[in-house]
Amino acid sequence: MLANKDIKKYNKKNTYSYTFGAFPTYELLENCPEFVEKVFIHTTANKEIYDKIKLLCDKNDIPLVVNDKLLEKIREKDSCIVVGVFHKFQCDIEQGENHVVLVNPSDTGNIGTIIRTCIGFGIRNLAVIEPAVDIFNPKVIRASMGSLFHMHFKYFSSFKEYVTAYGADRRMYPFMLKGAKTLGSFQLDTNHAFSLIFGNEATGLDDTFLKVGQSVRISHSDSIDSLNLSLAAGIAIYEFTKNSF
Repeated sequence: MLANKDIKKYNKKNTYSYTFGAFPTYELLENCPEFVEKVFIHTTANKEIYDKIKLLCDKNDIPLVVNDKLLEKIREKDSCIVVGVFHKFQCDIEQGENHVVLVNPSDTGNIGTIIRTCIGFGIRNLAVIEPAVDIFNPKVIRASMGSLFHMHFKYFSSFKEYVTAYGADRRMYPFMLKGAKTLGSFQLDTNHAFSLIFGNEATGLDDTFLKVGQSVRISHSDSIDSLNLSLAAGIAIYEFTKNSF
């Protein structure tokens, strides 16, 4: 077990990470309790939050520690009154299911928001092409509101590696400003799993992706150059899943 003296500000090199806030910590305790080391709670937490956290901790034999000084040292915002400490873990993505593929994402807020959107619309598999943001960064977890703990995710060293492992018998849709078809203008093949592919926030996908599956563009006015990555992904995810609900 990690000693309190070893718990410091988040560092990507650490083998553990944090959930900042009550709701992401609920999600962690309910979905991945086997990875939880302990939970810190502030003395200012109200009884409802304390009781719910304690119930989940007791259920899974996880220490609940009241330690204002340590929590204040590692948290990012003064409003954070609950912090879960958990060991980073590996998982895999499912072969026959729909995927979202993020190529070199660099913004923690964007990837967290995309994860939350995926879970909200029933896509539970995320492929991340390196170099990429650290998915265990507490800012990602907070932006996802704990949805990360519902997600199957896996990193790949290249898009080619992803295609080699998971490209068989699925439809690929790279979203690009130069996409050959506009979103909503073609019939979705419901007999095959699909991969919705998005590029880096600054550069998007390079032109080689025009040859990958069916390239797609999201039409918008000329008043802007492009859409924010998380917004574009949200529009695409909704369009591809709207008939499922």
